[in-house]
Amino acid sequence: MTRPLLLAAFLTLTTLPAMADSPYEAFEFTGSNGKVLPCRLLKPAGYDPNGSEKYPVVVFLHGAGERGSDNNAQLVHCCGRFLEDDLRTKHPCFVLAPQCPKDEKWANVDWSSDHHSMMKEPSSSMQLVIEVLDKLEKEYRIDTDREYVMGLSMGGYGTWDLVSRMPTRFAAAVPICGGADEAQAPKIAKLPVWVFHGDKDGAVKVIRSQRMVAALKEAGGNPKYTEYPGVGHNSWTPAMQEPGLFDWLFAQHRASE
Repeated sequence: MTRPLLLAAFLTLTTLPAMADSPYEAFEFTGSNGKVLPCRLLKPAGYDPNGSEKYPVVVFLHGAGERGSDNNAQLVHCCGRFLEDDLRTKHPCFVLAPQCPKDEKWANVDWSSDHHSMMKEPSSSMQLVIEVLDKLEKEYRIDTDREYVMGLSMGGYGTWDLVSRMPTRFAAAVPICGGADEAQAPKIAKLPVWVFHGDKDGAVKVIRSQRMVAALKEAGGNPKYTEYPGVGHNSWTPAMQEPGLFDWLFAQHRASE
């Protein structure tokens, strides 16, 4: 699906200054490998720890430029969207935003390549993401049938990598300007995914998304795909304002195993 786009209208809506007083609460997680993962957690509006209602969780995986240890930079892109009134009120949820350490990756992939094969084991940073999500499930009232993952660029690769490793855990995925190992498509063919990419992307080739979407269809899946004409690498900007995206996302429930 392609359509013309005016980017200017979206620029102030999809970024969030990296501020210490952000509604995203800061914490650090030490994993089984002894490494530390800086994280931010947004709780649902009106969350009552003593209540009975369970909420979905969105795992947001940032791009390469936001790596580090300040536990702030990962909030710059997309995370502000979850603070806007339409989502806070209509779709209350947890948002987990981990920060990948400098010089590491969510998935050990050459981002400029035309294709790659998924490594046997997750990267050390991705292993931490899996472990911290396990921990949050035990500490908060998370609806485990409504766990979602989305990410941009390096995080788009990470999104594909995570669902390929855990094809029955997540209810839906939103990979933005990323790429995947097409050989994994049969495992996740039935997973609801909405893929985004700009056709002028100079950092991650648009064929990475095109080929994975084709592989999913060949495997019997029905992925949604939006390709923005004239848009470069920052396809996350229009994607976060894509009509119907979040209504679609939060309507997804994990399929019965």
